[in-house]
Amino acid sequence: MASRPPPRFVVRSHDATGQRRLWLWLGLAWLGSLLLTGLVTGLLVRHATPAASEHRQLTTLSEQNDDLKQQVSNLQRSAQVTEIATKALRGTLAEREEEISGLRADLGFYARLVGGDAQREGLKVQEVKVQPVAGTHGWNLTLSLTQNARRGEEVAGKVQVSVEGLRADKVVQLDWPALGATVQKDGLPFRFKYFQQLNATIVLPADVRPTRVHITVQPAGDEAVSRTVAWNDALTGNITTIQGDHDAQP
Repeated sequence: MASRPPPRFVVRSHDATGQRRLWLWLGLAWLGSLLLTGLVTGLLVRHATPAASEHRQLTTLSEQNDDLKQQVSNLQRSAQVTEIATKALRGTLAEREEEISGLRADLGFYARLVGGDAQREGLKVQEVKVQPVAGTHGWNLTLSLTQNARRGEEVAGKVQVSVEGLRADKVVQLDWPALGATVQKDGLPFRFKYFQQLNATIVLPADVRPTRVHITVQPAGDEAVSRTVAWNDALTGNITTIQGDHDAQP
């Protein structure tokens, strides 16, 4: 009996090729997955980075805007404080100027009263002022009488006041009783050694436009002192004596 030859193991080439192809496809798939992942990541990064940058910029701009608003608010408050302080300072300066003006007037008054090196003076109408009483036809009248301090004698008497004005283009004279001073019909009494200020309220008719104030000071046992002052001067306190009138010198 003839013997059989041993079996042969034949490795077919198509099986090795298939495995190589399989590994190749797996490698390509893995490489493609990496590429796809990188691509997606790059796209996400490209889209995410500007958004994050814009967000940071917006945050920075918002903070800067808040800082600027705060600075503007601070400057506004500072300006308001400065304005208030300036107004207060102006008011204080105006008050001081008024006080200085009053002190200068007082200084001039007392300088005239004392007389310095001047000769002895007698009774004198030093000041005449009128001020309107709001809402009425009344006027507050202020008279200042003086005599030189060198005289040193007490003087007493009464003051009569009359007002000259125009009524329908005609000159009228309103004497003391016609001015509404019914309490002191004979005039304003005075008594002093160096100076005295007299105050009274007079009422003028509505149809009379005042032009002058006549003051007659009658000391007891002595000559009368007369003075005429323009109404506008009495309003401003500028008591320039009208020509023809005078203060008597005893």
